[in-house]
Amino acid sequence: MRNKKSTTIGLVLLFLFFIQFALDLKWKWLYDLQQDEMFKRWSGFALGIFILFQWLLTFSRVIQKFKKYSLKITQLHKWIGALSPLLFYIHSMEFGYGYTVLLAYIFLINTLIGYFNLDVIKSTNEFLFKSWMIVHVAFSIIVTVLMILHIGVVFYYK
Repeated sequence: MRNKKSTTIGLVLLFLFFIQFALDLKWKWLYDLQQDEMFKRWSGFALGIFILFQWLLTFSRVIQKFKKYSLKITQLHKWIGALSPLLFYIHSMEFGYGYTVLLAYIFLINTLIGYFNLDVIKSTNEFLFKSWMIVHVAFSIIVTVLMILHIGVVFYYK
């Protein structure tokens, strides 16, 4: 059950995010904060740090001296991933326009994919594992590249 708790919390947060978006529900105080340029930058910075932190799991599996931390980092990766809809919501209640819509969709879809990791699915099928991993990592790379593009655009045009 310990492995599924982060998935359950993440799914609830993701569901709540989509409900507020679909029904156009907004906390006015937070929405007003999100219109402030400095808040947008600092909340974006926090979201960017979150995305970069999630890459620690890859490094803990690839770099020999960090392998001993892999299990702990995996648990952190899952819990921080579970909270990602909340972090996204704090940064923006909306999807934006153009490439930011793509960034938001891929970010949230990848979050959903992450919730259904093999601990949750309880499968030992190697093809399923490799397919899931390739999609999750590929989407993570796309999110990271789009995040860097977004940061560049924000600071170039402001």
